Amino acid sequence: MNRYKLSCEEAVATLVSFTKVNQSNSMSQIPKKLTLISIVASIISWSSAVAEQISFNDGWTEQTFSLFSSNDFELDGNTLNISSDGTASILWKSLPSSMSETNQARWDWAVEASVPPTDLTLKGGDDRNLSIYFLFLPQKYIPKTRVKLTKLLRNKDARVLMYVWGGSHNLGEILPSPYLGIIGKSIILQSAGTGTASEEVNLAIDFQRSFGIEASKLIGIAISADSDDTNSRILARISNVSIQSDP
Repeated sequence: MNRYKLSCEEAVATLVSFTKVNQSNSMSQIPKKLTLISIVASIISWSSAVAEQISFNDGWTEQTFSLFSSNDFELDGNTLNISSDGTASILWKSLPSSMSETNQARWDWAVEASVPPTDLTLKGGDDRNLSIYFLFLPQKYIPKTRVKLTKLLRNKDARVLMYVWGGSHNLGEILPSPYLGIIGKSIILQSAGTGTASEEVNLAIDFQRSFGIEASKLIGIAISADSDDTNSRILARISNVSIQSDP
């Protein structure tokens, strides 16, 4: 776990320092002080949220779609290196119940070799460099033991947010999934191509926008690369994945 850089003590110290500097003309400074107090309160609230780091060590399993179509996933601490050469598969991890109320996520990702732009709503033609999936289920359907991703996705009450690097669509566009139907939505964060980026998303807001209801419980996370339809090549990585809930 790691906290944001500005601690509560530092925020309070900033407020105290401001008060001392301006105590000689306190009446004229009241509006400014109130504004700063509000800002500092927000900082304290934000800094008290604890980010859970998602490590790429144990607990991940690969879901393949055919016998001869498997990506190369290299798990290395806080980084996942991915190579896809005309292949497609998903790396999946269940999350503990302590993370079920998560409503924010952030990560870094990079693409060195990219698939071409594709239509991500087209079954059999929806190659993309990277997708990071967040899987939700109502409390009553959460399994007590580890189960396969494919079984979870057969539940009509499951919901999947997929943040995507790829496609030929507008950034921020929300797309239906050609495979998951009503339970899955793709959100375009980066278009097809190479580069590096850092992302920060609000899962609760995106869930509401995508499905029209409040988010259920977060139960797992998955990462995929897909190059089989275009028979192309992907070299990419995802690192520093963390999730947290509002305090």
